[in-house]
Amino acid sequence: MRTTTAVLATAAAITGAQLTMAGAASAAPSKAPTAAGCPVDISYPTRFYTDHNGWVTNGGLYFGIKNRSSKSFKKVSFTVTNKKNIRFGKATPHGGGKITHRTSQKATVYKTTLKGKKSLGFKVRTHVLNRRSYKVSFTLHGQGRTWNCAVKQGGWGV
Repeated sequence: MRTTTAVLATAAAITGAQLTMAGAASAAPSKAPTAAGCPVDISYPTRFYTDHNGWVTNGGLYFGIKNRSSKSFKKVSFTVTNKKNIRFGKATPHGGGKITHRTSQKATVYKTTLKGKKSLGFKVRTHVLNRRSYKVSFTLHGQGRTWNCAVKQGGWGV
């Protein structure tokens, strides 16, 4: 009787630990970490769905930046570049920006002045070639006295 109880308790502890590890591994943030002192947050999708041909549903994926500061910045551009298994279609700007460059591999949104606490981004029709392995990288440019962001801002994907 004691042996059975001990075995069941051990199995429950192991299963609980495995579930905890699995939950932590699948959690994904919706904001990319930026360098200390960078007043901008990058947002990207946490989940998305594709149709039977590999196109992302609901009009595509949204990528954007949000100014955390109350100060405005000049000549802000945000670029998303394919690194693995992603192709871009038509891009639609959000936040008053303009799409300045769009190919099947890269999309860029630009705004002359990004005001404080405002967002800039775009939604782009996206074709995912391999749902298990895809990656994009982020590039950010801007000007201002308190602008302290690195150009290369990391990436997103699996």
